[in-house]
Amino acid sequence: MDPNYTWPPLGQAWTDLPESTRTAMVTTGAAAWEKIFHGRATYNKQWRLARPPVFTADAFRELNEVSDRIAQLILEACRRRARTAGELRLLLDVPDGETRLLDPDEELHEGLLAAYRPDVLFSGGVPCIVEYNIDSSLGGGFDADTVIQRYAELYHAHDLLDGSRPAPSLLDQRFVAIRDTLGLPDGARVALLMDFDADYPGLDDPETFIRILSPLIDQARPFGIDLVIAPVATATLDAQNRLVVGGAPVDALFRLFVPNRVTPSPGLDAVAGALAAGTLPMFVSSAAWLLSNKLNYAWLWDDLDLLPEDDRTLIRRYVPHTVALTSDQLDRALAEQADLVAKPAGGSAGHGVLIGREMTAVAWADGVRAAIAEGGNILQRYHEADRVAMDFVQIETGETVTADVPYSLAPYLFDRTGSGALARVGYPGCDEVLNLARGVLLTGILLTD
Repeated sequence: MDPNYTWPPLGQAWTDLPESTRTAMVTTGAAAWEKIFHGRATYNKQWRLARPPVFTADAFRELNEVSDRIAQLILEACRRRARTAGELRLLLDVPDGETRLLDPDEELHEGLLAAYRPDVLFSGGVPCIVEYNIDSSLGGGFDADTVIQRYAELYHAHDLLDGSRPAPSLLDQRFVAIRDTLGLPDGARVALLMDFDADYPGLDDPETFIRILSPLIDQARPFGIDLVIAPVATATLDAQNRLVVGGAPVDALFRLFVPNRVTPSPGLDAVAGALAAGTLPMFVSSAAWLLSNKLNYAWLWDDLDLLPEDDRTLIRRYVPHTVALTSDQLDRALAEQADLVAKPAGGSAGHGVLIGREMTAVAWADGVRAAIAEGGNILQRYHEADRVAMDFVQIETGETVTADVPYSLAPYLFDRTGSGALARVGYPGCDEVLNLARGVLLTGILLTD
């Protein structure tokens, strides 16, 4: 990792491909968009991507190394302030009971970094890690892996890969991490539990959603995992306090539900009972979710003087300046409105985010005052996302359109090992907030040498 790495211009890896290859990729992708995106999550009814983003393997490797180091720095900042998950919860002012399945006596340890995914946008040609998701409930992975593999199969059939390749399978690496971090024996029965009352496209039809996810069962088998997929609400306990899913006890749990938004149910109570009895290894502990709290970003900046020079350089270069949004920040927030963003420290999916430059002065002032009164918010330096030319298909007409749009990149690291990435790509006419609820398009990425 080089703290002063020179990043190639965003989009250069694409334009470095031969023009004939680029034209053919867009043409074949536009013709096959229905197959490529079949069953993938989106709220967008107007646009689909005609091709994925492309990165150099060198730049992607550097991004993974930067992301890994910053995750370590977040854990270190938390451990300087708290010894246990309960102490950290109090410092973060997270209400008691809000983070389900949390063991307050669990010590903060390296194993909490078993799964993480930073959300990265490029601003001024440099990655800006606007927030960090540290938990097993990382969304978008199945969509990213599936879409990029479908693109790769399409391009391979037309002899178009031309030195490019899909990023490594994040789903494969996640299975490796589940097996290795939990120390599972070959053939272990692992439950993948989801909250089907959560807000995500397709969850209103659990039977169909599970059928769409069913290829994961075959994908897990080579890694020694017998995967069973089910709603968390259906789990029960047997007489030995083992978790029962799909009619039989399981050896471990892959938790794919968010611990502060999961719907209470008897099944969730059963998970809690098995954890309390010590019969259920879980990927990952709910304590990891506390590391995602955005107040940790403010702690990184507070601790700069305690860190080696290379780490100070990483934070200044890649982490937007962040402070807790308290009453002593009000004057600054009002004076620097155009350069600031206010966010809930424990929020996600863009909910409650206030972007100063997109609001009137009155609306910003009212929103900031309300956020201060409510508590649990941060004030962060605004970084405008660079725009890059991407190609789209208009669903209604089949027309192919090229437009300069913002997009963010979310590399997945499991057991501190880089794998694939989720790109959230804007669309013609979109706003700056890039999340699923606002119609962004999801895909994986291609890498070139």
